[in-house]
Amino acid sequence: MHDIVIRGGTIVDGTGAPASQGDVAIDGDRLVQVGGKAGPARREVKADGRLVAPGWVDVHTHYDGQATWDPVLAPSSWHGATTIMFGNCGVGFAPVRRQHHGALIDLMEGVEDIPGIALAEGLKWDWESFPEYLDALARLPRTIDVAAQIAHHPLRVYVMGERAINREAATADDIALMAKLTEEALRAGAFGFTTSRTDQHKTPAGDLVPGRYAEHEELIAIGRAMGRAGRGAFGMLSDFEDERAEFAWMRQVAKDSGRPVWFLLTDRSYDPQRWRRLMEGVHAARAEGLPLSAQVAGRPVGLTLGLTTSLNPFALREAFAELSKLPPAEMLARLRNPDVRRAILAQEASPRLLEVLPPLSRQIATRWDRMYLLGDPPDYEPPPERSIAALAAKAGVSPAEYCYDYFIGGDGGRMLYFPVTNYVHGDHEVIREMILDPHTVLGLSDGGAHCGVICDASLNTTMLTHWVRDRSRGPRLPLEFVVKRQTSETADFFGFHDRGRLAVGKKADLNVIDFEGLRLHHPEMIYDLPAGGRRLVQTVDGYDITLCSGVPIFERGQETGAKPGRLVRATA
Repeated sequence: MHDIVIRGGTIVDGTGAPASQGDVAIDGDRLVQVGGKAGPARREVKADGRLVAPGWVDVHTHYDGQATWDPVLAPSSWHGATTIMFGNCGVGFAPVRRQHHGALIDLMEGVEDIPGIALAEGLKWDWESFPEYLDALARLPRTIDVAAQIAHHPLRVYVMGERAINREAATADDIALMAKLTEEALRAGAFGFTTSRTDQHKTPAGDLVPGRYAEHEELIAIGRAMGRAGRGAFGMLSDFEDERAEFAWMRQVAKDSGRPVWFLLTDRSYDPQRWRRLMEGVHAARAEGLPLSAQVAGRPVGLTLGLTTSLNPFALREAFAELSKLPPAEMLARLRNPDVRRAILAQEASPRLLEVLPPLSRQIATRWDRMYLLGDPPDYEPPPERSIAALAAKAGVSPAEYCYDYFIGGDGGRMLYFPVTNYVHGDHEVIREMILDPHTVLGLSDGGAHCGVICDASLNTTMLTHWVRDRSRGPRLPLEFVVKRQTSETADFFGFHDRGRLAVGKKADLNVIDFEGLRLHHPEMIYDLPAGGRRLVQTVDGYDITLCSGVPIFERGQETGAKPGRLVRATA
């Protein structure tokens, strides 16, 4: 007798093969039958009219801190992710010396908008080395599986101290030690190494990150350490000011290490053809047998703007900035005062407040044509007529007036959507091209990060609702292709050998999904992080049951309380 049988569902196995009807049987934490008619079981789950798919393998999150105290890791786990990986964008919390705890918190707060007060309260710091950090992760019972990469910025600070914080060049001895510690981390179970080379990443004080201008020799040496370890992927984010130079060192890393090398790829308004040039560089490298890829997002990287979020069009006006310090209910009451409304609308964005924002985010002060009503369910491919500029013109008021009155309506929880990248042309066609390219990998959900302004941990659900079922402004994508993109492809790329597909002997991580009933809800701000820290979350309907290691962890959106998750360590 089997432990669990999922009966009569539409099996989408994660390989890209056509969907088929049949049963899925589970014994312990393994799949023992996929398709056909399975025998009796201690528990049977009726899946008629439901999709049965692998659990999502989400490879771009930032739960580095939260994973040390929170077993659930929502909202990613709410959206069918059964394996998540963090340590992205060069930020993390290991290795670390005691005197640099605050510096690493500042880095994470500045780069990923995770409240520093929550990190200071929640982190136990019962580690110094990266292997000790993995051991700390392994000690916590958890709902889903987690995995980690070693990040460049904490590594650099650990080796170089204040010289790294001041972005000084590494010495030969510094580089040798960074390479040694990277190899040590990989052999202990890290799934890769990441760095960032962008002006978008700054501390709360506005300082650039420690590895922003790291010499190519430093990165190439770390890549060679990955080759010696024989495991892990090398990932990075760059402004690509000198595209030729960036590709030269990335190609060298790929050549020397033999390991997968990836960079984040987005479409930018200031250079709409840049992404095509960068993909041409990927294709050229692939033609020479070099394992270079681009990681792409399934929807625009967009800011969520509301009264309680980190940013909104009025947050840059001094009168509003003062009120934003009040409790939400009191702030809303004050904003509804006609005199307060008049004073805020009379102001312009403060140069002082503008200065601390990354360049792309400064557009929220003026680009009313790029701000859209988000709606419920949210629309991540909004047409021009849903922009604040268009709606204000139709109503015969200024965009600022329309936006202000929209925000203070209802219960104060209304939000706008402001696509920052991947929406240059006002639709998702560029994203579709990126997703379809065989040399891209799907990622950038950023689960756990940008707590006050972005809520993209629902990306895996969006891939089904928007791209497979609902898209109306262009071609959709096949169900089997989309499921493969976020299961076997992400798993295989990073070396999760035992998951990502429904096949006999594989780990029993799976979702049973009411495809027609799958529905994203409007994001909401909650205050449940340590020390009352806030974060945007987004609930979902339609996941009938999610299993990790053969154990139901969510049923119809409710936690079961089971904790079958664990730390996953990379192997060669």
